[in-house]
Amino acid sequence: MPGFSKILIANRGEIACRIQRTAQALGYRTVAVFSDADADALHVRMADEAVNIGPAAVQQSYLNIAAIIDAARRTAADAIHPGYGFLSENTGFALACQHAGITFIGPSPEAIELMGSKRLSKIAMLKAGVPCINGYQGAEQDDATLSREAERIGYPLMIKASAGGGGRGMRLVHGASDLLEQIRTARSEAVHGFGSDELILEQALIDPRHVEIQLFGDQHGNLIYLGERDCSIQRRHQKVIEEAPCPVMTAQLRLAMGEAALKAGRAVNYVGAGTVEFLLDTRGQFYFLEMNTRLQVEHPVTELITGLDLVAWQLNIAEGRPLPLRQEQVQLNGHAMEVRLYAEDPAQDFLPQTGRIATWEPALQDGARIDHGLIEGQNVSPFYDPLLGKIIAHGATREEARRKLLRAVQDSVLLGVQSNQRLLASLLEHPQFISGEFSTGFIPAHFAEHSCLHAHVPNAEELAIATALFYQASAQVHRAPLAGWRNNASVPLHYRIGLDDQDWSVELNAVPGEPYRIQVATQPVELKVIQCDGRWATLEIDGIRQRRAYRLEAGQLWLFTRPGSPRLEDRTQASVNSQASVSTGTLKAPMDGAIVDVLVSEGSTVSKGQLLVVLEAMKMEHPLKSGIDGVLKRLQVRVGDQVKNRQILLEVE
Repeated sequence: MPGFSKILIANRGEIACRIQRTAQALGYRTVAVFSDADADALHVRMADEAVNIGPAAVQQSYLNIAAIIDAARRTAADAIHPGYGFLSENTGFALACQHAGITFIGPSPEAIELMGSKRLSKIAMLKAGVPCINGYQGAEQDDATLSREAERIGYPLMIKASAGGGGRGMRLVHGASDLLEQIRTARSEAVHGFGSDELILEQALIDPRHVEIQLFGDQHGNLIYLGERDCSIQRRHQKVIEEAPCPVMTAQLRLAMGEAALKAGRAVNYVGAGTVEFLLDTRGQFYFLEMNTRLQVEHPVTELITGLDLVAWQLNIAEGRPLPLRQEQVQLNGHAMEVRLYAEDPAQDFLPQTGRIATWEPALQDGARIDHGLIEGQNVSPFYDPLLGKIIAHGATREEARRKLLRAVQDSVLLGVQSNQRLLASLLEHPQFISGEFSTGFIPAHFAEHSCLHAHVPNAEELAIATALFYQASAQVHRAPLAGWRNNASVPLHYRIGLDDQDWSVELNAVPGEPYRIQVATQPVELKVIQCDGRWATLEIDGIRQRRAYRLEAGQLWLFTRPGSPRLEDRTQASVNSQASVSTGTLKAPMDGAIVDVLVSEGSTVSKGQLLVVLEAMKMEHPLKSGIDGVLKRLQVRVGDQVKNRQILLEVE
């Protein structure tokens, strides 16, 4: 029986931390790998040993097979766990581990190669008798062939990168007029993200559910499934909420989907953890979508309803042990839900966000679990996926799990970068989600104009809190022994509090020994600061006591508003002119990233809405378009440039 004692985790962030927790609990030594950008990351601190494998760019670090194998050799690691993403479904990496005499904790290279190709895997699934969606999965990839096949399939249809995942290289096309442009974009993302421009076309199912089956196989020919997960709450084909079991699942449907998943696994002699994903339509018919030959991001919900540690199962199987359960012994208990916490701004069309984590205090409560890789003070960089962590809850019923998860989302404090917390809470509170009747079209249908997708507008109470905290900080700096005291207390102080392009005028009256009397427009607020320590403020507002997390640095206040954290500024002394908005003719980078395409040159005539530049950040391409008609006066970037958030790229006159 093959064995190993030291595991190198070829990944970063929350999944690297998650794997280390189980590996170390089982007595294995662990090795972390890290890029220059991750030198002080949590997964590095947790490991017994850690090796720098290169610069921040993924191609030079986390996708650098030679560097990772060398790190294993140097540390005498005799097994490698790839996590998810990066090299987890890379055939060449699995083969490199084999050739180096290192146990790869995953399936065979042959299974990875077949299932890593949407085109080849679909052909194999049709042969194995697994239900599949009508589409084109041929080898001919020229535009003429794809256009002809699209007409045969009919619209709407999906373009998918054959080697893709996570929504990258995937486009929904409603008509022939958009096909070629969407093919170009999908190919470009596929090449940059996966090194292959091969595409497939599929009939688009309208508003299906996304349901997946968790498989496990051992080296002795045993194969079982551990129930299903519903991953239908998505935006841009990326999962946002996952739960188990599926709210509309029946015993008959679970058996049919489970048997179909087993057919898929047997077709490739599957060993290890794998997930077979299906689309489920309103008639109860399901169709093969893809198979992920790795641990899934959402594996915790399966762990919570089965009571099993799936990482421990992976390690045991890799050492040659048989599966510990037979199919009839698998039990599902209660309900579990998970949300993905992203560094992104839903109010800016979900643009990934970068910055420094000022405060991170995950909510720890009964029935809740939080998997993350965050440390206060670390930078969220543009080089990697914007996933920060996962918040998971378990309950006896679906409603209990939902309620616990909502509280955990609302109470987890993240300051320093914008996140999707407000969206997550709003999704969990929506009546349609609570009912369990939803599909992959839930967010577009119910959240197109939802307030959580617009910039947060602070209310009078939040502006009053900000003003009081700015005043307290100023008093402590300038008159520490007499904080809050003024000799003309009857004269109010006038503040100007800003958020992005908006300002609010606030008056504060401070009388020693009394609560602050604050006026926000026509609304009076009586506020008493009982205690504030730089992290938490205990306040009494209009007679009601509450605690608020905050972080105040250099005139900027991150204020936790449960959930969400706007960055408010004290603009009282700032020049009003300095707040003037920038002309729409100036195109700025919406985030840190790399310029991958420039489609115009200086002197070009451009029209409003025309694509000018393509920016790549956090593994996604972001098209940047002109805000006005005009002439390109100044172009300040070229392909390959790394740019910073808000950096001027070009000017149209």
